[in-house]
Amino acid sequence: MPDYVIAPPAIPALPVQGSSQLFPVRRIFCVGRNYAEHAIEMGSDPTREPPFYFTKPADAVVVNGADMPYPPLSRELHHEMELVVAIGEGGADIAVADALRHVWGYAAGLDMTRRDLQNEAKKTGRPWDMGKGFDCSAPIGALRPAQGFDPSRGRIELRVNGALRQASDLAKMIWSVPEIIANLSRLVRLAPGDLIMTGTPEGVAAVQRGDLLEGFVEGVGEVRCRIV
Repeated sequence: MPDYVIAPPAIPALPVQGSSQLFPVRRIFCVGRNYAEHAIEMGSDPTREPPFYFTKPADAVVVNGADMPYPPLSRELHHEMELVVAIGEGGADIAVADALRHVWGYAAGLDMTRRDLQNEAKKTGRPWDMGKGFDCSAPIGALRPAQGFDPSRGRIELRVNGALRQASDLAKMIWSVPEIIANLSRLVRLAPGDLIMTGTPEGVAAVQRGDLLEGFVEGVGEVRCRIV
């Protein structure tokens, strides 16, 4: 066994529906502005520009309905409800036609965003890391194995304290799941354990301490967390 100078960190992992097994998380890639209505509400052009990506650390995941602490140095924490794709077979330069066979499963997830920090970074041309990749910024529900699920359509929604905040359909993605996988695999070699958060529909808004977030993706499952 390797003799580490400090104890190695625990492996972040997602639960799997109907199983005691866990899915180890390697990296988290996020697609920006992948629904036209959300692009418009964020002040961008919703045309089919090439997709772009940002990342979150693997240990940003929050699982099993655990609480999410309100992050420091922010007064504008926003929810972004998303379909999460879990890669089970890696590869580079993956063809669109072959992309879905690289998927192990799907989950409902939240790309939580310190919007005030992100907006300041945009103004100054700086990276988004502290607006997007902070601690506990990726609450994700249990993974559903990919077999039998069609990621090209299905209801996606988020309720905050029971009130509907986001509601759309996966069919409204600008870039489909196979196209995202193919495009991203040209930039990096995808590996088993990678997650891809595929973008959020319109309706993003601020949350406060005490708010209960309950998200749903039709045919996939739920994500739930309370902001504390």
